[in-house]
Amino acid sequence: MSDPRYPIGHPVLKPELTAAERSEAIETIASAPAALRAAVAGLSPEQLETPYRDGGWTVRQVVHHVPDSHMNAYIRFKLTLTEDEPTIKLYAEDRWARLADSKETPVEVSLTLLETVHRRWDSVLRAMAPTDFQRRLNHPERGLVTLDSMLAMYSWHGRHHVAHVTTLRERMGW
Repeated sequence: MSDPRYPIGHPVLKPELTAAERSEAIETIASAPAALRAAVAGLSPEQLETPYRDGGWTVRQVVHHVPDSHMNAYIRFKLTLTEDEPTIKLYAEDRWARLADSKETPVEVSLTLLETVHRRWDSVLRAMAPTDFQRRLNHPERGLVTLDSMLAMYSWHGRHHVAHVTTLRERMGW
């Protein structure tokens, strides 16, 4: 069995994407909210409280994590498009997932938030010139990172978390 932490494997990141790779990544990001909504459709409250793996987040925490992460990504893109190599701030994802909003808020709130953030993010992504994707941000752990690399990361990220839910559903027969 594959590692349940990485049901679609690890991200493949490179500093420069081809036009086709970039277009595919943008389409994947645009479709992420619908994919996550479909992945959790019809789950009961008990199923939403099920960890996707032993020791992992619950489905509810996963659903709330995705917009948390993608809001940060959207802001990071905007900072990078408007500043010269901004240093981004990291955040403690595991701690965010333990806060009350990630444990108690109905998933519909975060599904709607994800749709709204992605609508704005998609507008920015589609308006970017190819050279804009070579702009860089300073990641405290990874150093200078291009927006192409960030695009690939977040294209993977949405699929990664959708797969957490869909593989759990498959294993549980839901």
